[in-house]
Amino acid sequence: MGYWLANKRTVQESGWIKRFDPRFWTVNFPRPMMASVVTTAHDALRVDAVFYRKNDLAGLIWAAEDREDHPLLAYETARDFRGCTLSFRWRSHGLRTLDAVGGPTLTIEGRDAAGYPRAWYVRLWNYAEGAPDDARITLDFRTLAGGFALPGEADPLWAGDIDRMFISIVGPGYVDALTDAPLAAAQTGWVELSEMRCDGAGSVLAIGEAMVPEHGLSIATGYDDSYHLTPARMLRNALHLGYRGAINHYVGMSHYFRLEALYGGYYVSLMGGALNVPCAAWHRDLAIRAKALGFGLILSLSYELFDAHCWNDWKQRAEDGAPALTGWEPPSTLLSPAQGGAMGYLQAVARAFVAIARYAGQAVRFQVGEPWWWVMPDGRICLYDDAARAAFGAELVSIGDVGAAMNAAQTAMLDRAGAVLAASTAALAAAARDEAGPAGAETLLLVYLPSVLDARAPEVKRANVPMGWARPAFDVLQLEDYDWVTEGNRAGTARGVAVATARLGYPIAEQHYFSGFVLRADQAAQWRHIDAAADAARRRGTAETFIWALPQVIRDGFTHFDEAERGVQPFDDVDFPLALGREASVSPGFSTAIVTMASGHEQRNADWANARMQFDAGPGVRSEADMGELIVFFRARRGAARGFRFRDPFDYSSSGMNGVPGPLDQRIGMGDGRTAEFPLVKHYGEGDEPQLRDITRPVAGSVIVAVDGAVAAGWTLQGGTLVFDTPPAEGALVTAGYLFDVPVRFAEDRLEVTRATFLAGEVVSVPLIEIREDGR
Repeated sequence: MGYWLANKRTVQESGWIKRFDPRFWTVNFPRPMMASVVTTAHDALRVDAVFYRKNDLAGLIWAAEDREDHPLLAYETARDFRGCTLSFRWRSHGLRTLDAVGGPTLTIEGRDAAGYPRAWYVRLWNYAEGAPDDARITLDFRTLAGGFALPGEADPLWAGDIDRMFISIVGPGYVDALTDAPLAAAQTGWVELSEMRCDGAGSVLAIGEAMVPEHGLSIATGYDDSYHLTPARMLRNALHLGYRGAINHYVGMSHYFRLEALYGGYYVSLMGGALNVPCAAWHRDLAIRAKALGFGLILSLSYELFDAHCWNDWKQRAEDGAPALTGWEPPSTLLSPAQGGAMGYLQAVARAFVAIARYAGQAVRFQVGEPWWWVMPDGRICLYDDAARAAFGAELVSIGDVGAAMNAAQTAMLDRAGAVLAASTAALAAAARDEAGPAGAETLLLVYLPSVLDARAPEVKRANVPMGWARPAFDVLQLEDYDWVTEGNRAGTARGVAVATARLGYPIAEQHYFSGFVLRADQAAQWRHIDAAADAARRRGTAETFIWALPQVIRDGFTHFDEAERGVQPFDDVDFPLALGREASVSPGFSTAIVTMASGHEQRNADWANARMQFDAGPGVRSEADMGELIVFFRARRGAARGFRFRDPFDYSSSGMNGVPGPLDQRIGMGDGRTAEFPLVKHYGEGDEPQLRDITRPVAGSVIVAVDGAVAAGWTLQGGTLVFDTPPAEGALVTAGYLFDVPVRFAEDRLEVTRATFLAGEVVSVPLIEIREDGR
C-alpha cells in the first residue's frame, strides 16, 4: 500500500464541464435554519429549506475557485465571467417570489475594473420572463447590472474578477437581518433551477478526471461536514479516488433534526417527523445515487447531539450536575442511555433513516456509533442525570475520578451503567431491524478502542464496553482508535484489537476498522500513520477497512493506492553457519558522488546515510565437510534469491563492537507519554552527527532494556522495534543493549569450486551482500 498527498493536478487525466454545472453548487445558511441542494437532472438542481426565524435566509452558491473537491478532481479557477451567459427556469414554492421586495437576489462578490473589492446585488426579477414563481431567467454577464429598479438604479457589473456568487433563498416570513425572532411555526419551501445552460466563450471549464484504481479500502463520510454539497459531488470524489464497497455515513449530530421554538430556544422535536425536509431530501438522493454507483450504505447514528438544541433532561451529567459537553465549538452533548424520551427520539430517527435506505433499494446496514457514558477531562464520569440516578437506585455511589482506585460498590455501579448502555443500544438496533421489515437489517456497533485499554482508568470498560455487547448482540463489531493511530501507536492498536476481540467475542472476519482522522490541515503528516494502520487492518483479515473521513481526504489531497510489496523480500530467519562465518573478511562501503572542479576543489555528496556491508565467507571453508555444509545452505537459499542472518565477526554487539551487552549501551529514544514503539539503533562516532545504524535483526533473548537507567519489563520485540505495553513517560530516556546479526544474501547465483583446486589449498570466494531493511 502507498499514498500521496496531492496539492494540485499535473499530468493526471482531465476533462471538461460547463460552468455552473448543477453538481458543483453549494448552500450556506445560519443556524438554526436548514437547507440542502441535490441534482435532479444533468441540467437541474433543487434546494429545500426550512426557516425558523424572521431573519433566516439561505444562499445557493457558485464559487470561482473549487475548494470542495480533491485537488486531482477539482475544476479550474476561472474568475472572468464576461464571456458567458447563464440561463435557467426558476420554479419555487413556499418562498418569497421573484417580484417581491426583498425577493431572490443574485449577490456577486469580486473586484471592480480597478481591482477594488466590492459586491453587486442583482434583482433576478429584472432578468425574468414569466410568473413570479415560474419564470425563465437569463443572465448575460457582459451587460448585467445590480439595483432594484432598472435602468434608473442600475449598478453595472464588471465581471472580469469574480470570487463567488449566490442566490438568496428567502422564506415568506422574512423581515430583515436584525429581527432575530421566531416564526409562529417552522416554514418550508423549495426552488428548482432546471434547463440550466451556460453559453459563450467562457462557458467551459477544465476539471480533473483522474481515476485511482480501486484498492480495497472503503470510505467514511459525515453529514455535518458535507450537508452543503450535492450528494453527486461527494460520491464523485469517493468513486474517482478508488473507494468501493460500503460508504459508512455518519448522519451527524447537528443538521438532521426538526426543531420547535420554546422557552427562548429551539429544541429537537418529532412534530411532523424525525428528519427535517432538507435532510430527508439530501439523504434520499445520496442513497439512490450510491446504489446506482455500486456503493452500499452504512447509516451511522450516535448518542451525540448539538447541545443548544438538546432538552436539558436528556443530557448526561456529572455528579455536580454539569452537562456532558464535547470539545467541539459550539459544543455537542451526550444523550443519557437511561432517559426514555431521549432513547425514544433516537429510535424514531433510526427508523426514518432506515426507511430512506429501503426506499432507495439499499440493503439496510445500521450502525450504533460510539455509544458511551461521557468522561470529563478531569476524570468525572457522567452517570448522574436524573434518569440515570433513578435507574441505578440503591447502587448509586459517588465516583469522583475514574482513574482512582475503586471499591466494590463503585465497580458494581459501573457494571450497572454498562448494562443500561447495552440495553439502550439493543433497543435502538431492534428499532432499526423492525423498520427494515422482512428483509432484515445488519446491525453494527462502533467502539472506540482507547476506552477498552485506558491504562489510566482500567475500570471504565465496565461502563463503556459492557458485556451486553458480546457476540451475537450485533452482527459486526467496528473499531476505531484515532488517538493511537495519529500518534503512530501501532502497539496500542494491536493490543486494543486483541482485547476487544477477546472481551466481546467477534472474530476478525466479523470486524471493521476505521483508520483516521486528521483534524487540521497542518497535521497532514499523520496520514502516514493512517495509511499504515489501514494496511495493518487488512493484513490481519478485517472484513472491511474504512478511511475516516472523506472531507479530510479531500482537504489534504490524500490519495491511496496499492503497490507491490517492495519492502517485503524473501527472507529465511536462519543463521549462516557460524563456524564458516568466523573467518569472513568484511568490507563496509558508502556511495559518495565526488565532483572535481577546474580549480582542483572537490564537491562531495553522500548518496547513502548508512554503510552497506559486504562479506566474503570463503576463508572459513577449510574442509570438504565445510564445503558440503555451504553447498546445502546455498541451495536452500536458492542462490541469491533468499536472505538470511549473518554474524559480522567484528561487529555484532551494542557494547563496543563485540562486548557483553548492557541495558545502557545505546540511546534508543526519549519518551513523550504517547509513543510506545522505539526502533533499535546503534551509534557510530561522536559529536552532533553520529552515524545511526538501524538494527533490524537483533538476536532473540539478548535484548535488555532500561528506562531512565532502570532495567525495564513490559515490552515486546517486533522485528527490530521495541514495543512497550505502556508508553514511557515524557522525558524518560530509553536505552538498550543487544547482540545482532546482519541481513544478507549471496551476492551471486552460483558457487564456483573444484575438488582439485580446493584440495590444493585455493581459497573459495563466497561473497555476501547486506540487504537494506526498513528498521522503522
